[in-house]
Amino acid sequence: MAATGSEKQGANGVKSYYVSTPIYYVNDAPHLGHAYTTVAGDVLTRWHRQRGEKVWYLTGTDEHGQKIMRTAEANGVSPQEWCDKLVEEAWKPLWEHLNIANDDFIRTTEKRHTDRVQEFVQDLYDKGEIYKGGYEGPYCVGCEEYKLPGDLIEDEQGVKLCPVHKKPVEILKEENYFFKLSEYGPKLLEFYEANPGFIQPESARNEVLNFVKQGLEDLSISRSTFDWGVPVPWDDKHVIYVWVDALLNYATAVGYNENPEKFESTFPANVHLIGKDILRFHAVIWPAMLMAQGLPVPGKVAANGWLMVGGEKMSKSNLTGIKPQDLTSHFGVDAYRWYFLRAIAFGQDGSFSWEDFTARYTSELANDYGNLASRVAAMVGKYFGGTLPAATAAGEAEKAIAEGMAKAVAEADRKIGEELDFQGGILAIFDFVKQVNGYITEQEPWKVAKDESEEGRARLATILYTAAESLRAVAVLLNPVMPETSQKLWDSLGAESTALGALSSQPLQAAGTWGQLPAGATVTKGAVLFPRLEEPKKD
Repeated sequence: MAATGSEKQGANGVKSYYVSTPIYYVNDAPHLGHAYTTVAGDVLTRWHRQRGEKVWYLTGTDEHGQKIMRTAEANGVSPQEWCDKLVEEAWKPLWEHLNIANDDFIRTTEKRHTDRVQEFVQDLYDKGEIYKGGYEGPYCVGCEEYKLPGDLIEDEQGVKLCPVHKKPVEILKEENYFFKLSEYGPKLLEFYEANPGFIQPESARNEVLNFVKQGLEDLSISRSTFDWGVPVPWDDKHVIYVWVDALLNYATAVGYNENPEKFESTFPANVHLIGKDILRFHAVIWPAMLMAQGLPVPGKVAANGWLMVGGEKMSKSNLTGIKPQDLTSHFGVDAYRWYFLRAIAFGQDGSFSWEDFTARYTSELANDYGNLASRVAAMVGKYFGGTLPAATAAGEAEKAIAEGMAKAVAEADRKIGEELDFQGGILAIFDFVKQVNGYITEQEPWKVAKDESEEGRARLATILYTAAESLRAVAVLLNPVMPETSQKLWDSLGAESTALGALSSQPLQAAGTWGQLPAGATVTKGAVLFPRLEEPKKD
């Protein structure tokens, strides 16, 4: 049985926690759908970094194929010029804007990639895994994929359409080279059974199982009707099929056939984050290619759903594409990163609206979280001159908060770090925020402050320490999701100037241990974490 990303160790005994996004087509600028997957990957890898693990996060762009070639021609430039412009002016700047901490950005037109793709395919050819043949069938340029007749839909005139792009397919007939994918059906089914968590969510797993059980056809791995691609090394009249080229980025970016030490300590990916429309490529073709080459398969393929606007999948082709900057300019980058993972269960389709974002921002971020941080800092400033007091009069109420904190850390870590349930993990954190708000409401420190006795001061100190210590844990937990806001809170608590040190160095799994924020820390009321919104825009 092939090794997986969760089993294989590097040469030094420590394998990176390796996460990838799809590499995105550069036929246009990125929209919310692209950013959704990339932010999810960023939160996941930041989470594991906060655990103290070795992490590798890869994203990039898919720059070959007929779709890119036609887009470039329509814009009067060469395909390479088009790709260079989009990558440097749209894709990379957006990831920087959204605070994406990727370790690498792979472009499939780079020599480090194209040379290795040719070597990989040549190896398969030399092993007898590839043969020459012909093929005729319906092809969707948008998907860069031959479609099975049963997958197509019809419009009112009976024209066959791609079910994803809702555009007519083209009937192509050409001489191609084929990979013996059909021989890998039984091996794949055996692998799926032995690794039930390989494909997520369960609906995606069931789709793949049913597809493979019906029998696989051999895969056309070359095209001969255009030349924008990686040349087939033994036949330069053909270019390598763009999906074979694209999938190999996950290997070429981490040193396949070039840097054995890096490859050994990184490959395969622990998690491939993908959109559900490219599930079969990643859960069927990719592991079969790796099996044929004798390489370990990924640990997990996690398919997120589609972002919907007006009941339609968000894309440029149906004019529902929205720029992430349209939202970040209104709500802020951290709120943007939080909202989509909070509002949509990862793996399911989700609808977006300005009204929903505004309501959640106001209720959960501004009122519950931001107001809590502001109130606590203000009260420490008012009653103790900005110096965090020690807790000397703790009781059952404080014990409940400490227990709630430990529970929130454990639950959030399990859900986000292991299950990729971003929504569930964020909800666990915000349930704790609500618990702390309820604690303050019940304890009424503003009333306790009127008791100037030694007992009264001790009680007030305990209440405010409890609230501040709770916020310390919240800052650590939300750092992967909202890094800028978490740093502001960390600074407000005066934590960095204590023995705790930098927020990024806080062990996430130890965040639930009570009493880490030392008494004597200088607490200051900084800028409002989540400012009041201007009049919200409409869809």
